[in-house]
Amino acid sequence: MTSLDAHPTGHAENFTLEHYLDTDAHSFDQRFEHFRPYVERVRGMGFVLREITGPAGPVVRARDPETGDVREVIMLGSNNYLGLADEPEIIEAAVAATRKYGIGCGGPPLLNGTTSLHLELEQRLAAVKGCESAMLFSSGFAANVGWVTGLLRSGDILIYDEQNHASLYDGIQLGRVRSMAFDHNDLDHLRYRLMQVRWRNPGANVVVAVEGVYSMDGDIAPLPEIRSLCDDFGALLAVDDAHGTGVLGTRGHGAAEHFGLDGGVDIAMGTFSKVFATTGGFVAGSRALVDSLRFFARSYMFSASLSPAVVASVLAGIDFIEAHPERVAALHANTAYFAAALRRRGFAVDPVTAIVPVILPATVPVAEVVAALHRAGVFVNGVEFPAVPRDLQRLRISMMATLSTEHLDVAVDRIDAVARRFGFHPDQIGAAR
Repeated sequence: MTSLDAHPTGHAENFTLEHYLDTDAHSFDQRFEHFRPYVERVRGMGFVLREITGPAGPVVRARDPETGDVREVIMLGSNNYLGLADEPEIIEAAVAATRKYGIGCGGPPLLNGTTSLHLELEQRLAAVKGCESAMLFSSGFAANVGWVTGLLRSGDILIYDEQNHASLYDGIQLGRVRSMAFDHNDLDHLRYRLMQVRWRNPGANVVVAVEGVYSMDGDIAPLPEIRSLCDDFGALLAVDDAHGTGVLGTRGHGAAEHFGLDGGVDIAMGTFSKVFATTGGFVAGSRALVDSLRFFARSYMFSASLSPAVVASVLAGIDFIEAHPERVAALHANTAYFAAALRRRGFAVDPVTAIVPVILPATVPVAEVVAALHRAGVFVNGVEFPAVPRDLQRLRISMMATLSTEHLDVAVDRIDAVARRFGFHPDQIGAAR
């Protein structure tokens, strides 16, 4: 990465597994052997690669990594925010598309990988994001890497929030993009960065990249103020709305709709792996931008096209969200209910989206907490160093619209009990102080 102004960050999306490796481990075998105990520990405890044996839903059947037994657990670790993964009409749409178009296209979009379904989805996504055009990628990761490497050339400059996704970091590195980070959601620091760039490079093409919703803390970018700064300094605004699409806004159109900025984003990026519960991604923008990226984004040009089943499921998902605004409302109601219940137990949580982080002290073994909750019937994800700083390790809880209040009450009771067992309950932490 070519950095105009070094900005060291220990943020999750820019970490490296080198943290786990002995610097004296030079050969592949030495590296593998050094890393193996960690893999065995977290896998054996059910911290990663837990086996789900049925459809995604508010309750899933998961295999215990120690006993091999299958048990039902309340799902608080899925980005299937609206519960679309097992919605019957969406499943039927995917099945019907498979019968009509087959299981795949057998080629990239520019050649033989574009069906009527692909074209329809691109048009729908452009409308959702208030843009002229849109294009599909094989994943959200590929979409971020694609627009960065396909758009930015020597002399162009990218200014990005330090908490942007790993795929943006990788796009910067792959494209050797001139770039600089600004402190997370810090408008004064962003203004300073823009002033720096315009002072040193008055005629450069500049893009500011942020996320609509940040995946670790679930906080929202202040898009109106960022849009204003971009206008003041002649920069394009790129928004990765992976966790905002389908979640924010009265119609679920995302962060821009949430702020009343429909059509106010120059490069709108998203993924189908969150609210649409499948795979793939997209970039939306002006027709000229999208037409250019179709030929210059290598992760688009040289990747196989999405299967018709995936495309049809996303189209059906868009239809479902538009026809059922109560599902989006239920997601927000569940998040508020769950957070209020945790606060009554003393936990300091105040989510603004469907992501609820519960911060754990640095001394608490995250993998053991996750395993204990799993055995207690609650599936949560743990995030530990180096993905976050040691003093910000956490349970990353994802809310779903299809969870019942009974599910949430049980989950809160069991989180409370496990917190007491491991000594991180607010009552215990307060007493220790």
